[in-house]
This record gives sequence, structure tokens and C-alpha cells, in this order.
Amino acid sequence: MRLRWAGLLLALWTLVAVAVPWLPLQPDRIALEAILAPPGGAQWLGADDVGRPVLDRLLVGARTSFWVACWVVGLSLVAGTLVGSLAGYLGGAWDRALVLVMDIFMAFPGILLAIALAGLLGPGIANLVFALTLVGWVGYARLARAQVLSVKGREHVLAARALGARTPRIVLRHLLPLISAPLLVEATFGVAAVVVAESGLSFLGLGVQPPDASWGSMIRDGVRYLLVAPHLVLAPGTALFLVVLSVNLLGDGLRDRLDVKTRRGIAP
Repeated sequence: MRLRWAGLLLALWTLVAVAVPWLPLQPDRIALEAILAPPGGAQWLGADDVGRPVLDRLLVGARTSFWVACWVVGLSLVAGTLVGSLAGYLGGAWDRALVLVMDIFMAFPGILLAIALAGLLGPGIANLVFALTLVGWVGYARLARAQVLSVKGREHVLAARALGARTPRIVLRHLLPLISAPLLVEATFGVAAVVVAESGLSFLGLGVQPPDASWGSMIRDGVRYLLVAPHLVLAPGTALFLVVLSVNLLGDGLRDRLDVKTRRGIAP
């Protein structure tokens, strides 16, 4: 049941993100007579401090968080899997060098490094994606390396090497299918982490810039009116909570379904 509700919420999030350009939304329309209007009537979720419709901005913010998450997780997954797989398969000096690079990145708290990079690069979605990708690839690389180290001694991999198969072919055709399940689960949890990070950086003014909408910037703008217009914070905060919760539930479900021990009822 939990997975069903999580799947429905994520499907709705995806649908909104894709359909926003074709919806009759006016997220930047200012109506002075509607400033801080409560939910109800024509303003389903009320209006913000300059009279803009909260619902329209909430839907545009859903699109922002969705595409930022897709780009960051996609780029991080590809880069991290490539680096980690090569490190684990090649071993030796290559492995030591790549692990050293990973350790350097892991030495800094991820969110602080992202804040520093976003501050140096300047605000904007492109810089935000670059900063979060530069922080996020390390987790996938470490996981891919560990998985490759555990499967590269299997018979079919050794046979492919004995037959003269090149490293790219061995990694893509023989190793990647074996390590894809844990990477998929990690990517699912990574989506939730990126959504939170994007909102946090936008809250700090380092992400999406006005007048574009982001859940983080909506929460930031609404905090000052929390006592008189709590809907300005509750609307984006609830959306953020539901999306992150749904992604995490989906990740838990995928982990249980893809774990051979769990499916067979074997105790860890």
C-alpha cells in the first residue's frame, strides 16, 4: 500500500513537471488586491506577498525540482559508475589514484561543499546542477567500486578477459549488469537528497533566482509572514515533504525487491 501511494505521488510529480509548459499558469502575475490572500475562492492556495498565485508557483517549483534532480542524479550516476567501475576493475595505481580523489571529496561535508561551489560559481540552475553533481558522484563511485571488486572474479568475467575482450566491453557487458541493482537503489535515494539540497540552496539564495519559482525560495519568502500567512510556507513545505517521503519509500521498496536475500527470506 505504501509503495502504491508513493508511486502515485511520484507519477503526479512527474506529470506536473512535464505538463507545466502547456498549463495556463501565471506564476509571475501580480495582483495587488490579493496580497497575502488566504487559500480559497479563485486563489486555491492563496497568494504571496506581492499577490502572485501560490498554486501556480508551486507547480512551477515542482518542475524545477524535478529537472534538477533528473540532471544531477543522471550525471552523478554516469560519472560515478564509470570512475568506480574502472577503479575496481583496473586496480593497482589507477585504483589508488581514483580512491584518493574520492577520499578528498569525501573529506568535506557534502552540503557545505555544494554551498561553497554554488557561492563561487554564482547563482543559477546550471551552476546549481554542476555544484550538486560535483558533490554527488562520489557516492556512486564508491558503491560501483565496491560492487565491481566483489564480482570481477566471477567465471564469465575471467573468461571474457581470457578471450581478449577489452576493458570497456568487460565493464559494460559483464560487470555493469551485475552492479546495476544497488546503483538503481542508490539513485532513487539520491533523487530525494537532490530535491532537499536544491531547496536548501534556493532557500539560501544560491539556486533558482527570482522571479523563477522554487520550493526553497518560496519557503524563504514566506518565513517572514509565517504568523499572518502560514500557507506561504505550508504549501511548498508540504509538497517537499511528500515528494521526499515518496522517493524514500520507493527506494526502500526497490531495495527489498532487488535484494536476493530479502526475496528468498534469508536472514542477513
